[in-house]
Amino acid sequence: MEKLVTSNLKLGIIAGGQLGKMLIQEASKWDITTYSLDNDEDCPVRGIASHFIRGNHLDFTTVYNFGKLVDILTFEIENINVAALRQLKQEGLKILPDPDILGLVQDKGKQKEFYRKNHIPTAPFKNYNDLTEIKKSIEEGDITFPFVQKLRIGGYDGRGVAVIRNKIELSKLLDGASIIEDLIDINKEIAVIAARNKKGEVACYPVVEMMFDPVANLVDKLICPSTITVEQSEKAIGIAGEIVELLGIEGIIAVEFFIDSKGDVIVNEIAPRPHNSGHHTIESIITSQFEQHLRAILNLPLGSTKMKLPAVMVNILGDEGYEGPVRYEGLTESMRIDGVKIHLYGKKITKPFRKMGHVTVLSSSLECAIKKAEKVKQLIKVKSWEKH
Repeated sequence: MEKLVTSNLKLGIIAGGQLGKMLIQEASKWDITTYSLDNDEDCPVRGIASHFIRGNHLDFTTVYNFGKLVDILTFEIENINVAALRQLKQEGLKILPDPDILGLVQDKGKQKEFYRKNHIPTAPFKNYNDLTEIKKSIEEGDITFPFVQKLRIGGYDGRGVAVIRNKIELSKLLDGASIIEDLIDINKEIAVIAARNKKGEVACYPVVEMMFDPVANLVDKLICPSTITVEQSEKAIGIAGEIVELLGIEGIIAVEFFIDSKGDVIVNEIAPRPHNSGHHTIESIITSQFEQHLRAILNLPLGSTKMKLPAVMVNILGDEGYEGPVRYEGLTESMRIDGVKIHLYGKKITKPFRKMGHVTVLSSSLECAIKKAEKVKQLIKVKSWEKH
């Protein structure tokens, strides 16, 4: 697509979570008709998609039939039936990013081999077929402590990952095809979102720095701009740009990095879709990640990634000990703080550490934004009318 022609364009999105919701909010500004596929009748997109289709995104027939309804298909998760996407692509449907890129990312072993083949810095690793192979390699001394095990298929948001520091922790090993990585001495975790369209235009966003909840292993908050050096920032942005070029991606991709204790920039993993590390772009960057994704898959000119103001993004997570119909505390009090922007995803049921929304805090200085974000974190609580 070289020109935007509205109303008649039917955009399909798999699936219906908060990323899909925010993508639809952007698409609606251009009068694009949106179709969403999700198995949850109460998912965040349910009330805003032009057409909602209930169905399992892992089922071949469901995904195939959904694709037949639309002109162009994209996604907000990786865990999708790729065989159905490849069949649709073979029959002429435009699916962006390409199903082969999704297939690569779905398998962490293939993803790591891609880094090694293209000399992209990443943690040293080996592939293993199952738990038996892993235990044998430990006994023979091929795997040494400490190390990280990652299931090759299906892991996300910290799930499918085991950190093994000594023999006592071997009970935490997971069963399934895995990669075993050296445990990196991590100083910081950062991310870069990069976009590319069919014309070959590439745009990278400023580096964000991520802080994680040590219990949930989820992003607790992120800051932009990051506190890393100019050299490290340029290295990360350069690698992200190289990855989108190597993949020939049409769309956006989030590249997550470690900065180790020696200051080296190392790729952890990638996600070819809108990403939690880019939520702040809605308010703090001229072009949000969601608008940029639409621009890229429609082969439109990419938007500016210049920063308007420093920002801190805080995830709103379900409190421990609460599960059931959601009840929020502290929203009104947080809104009294200048620069606070609250996003609730519309999930009706809260669970411990479930992502229920996010808050972006803008300020003229990063230090001020961080102070305000800490106050917001203390104010907002996600509870339930039914305590467990």
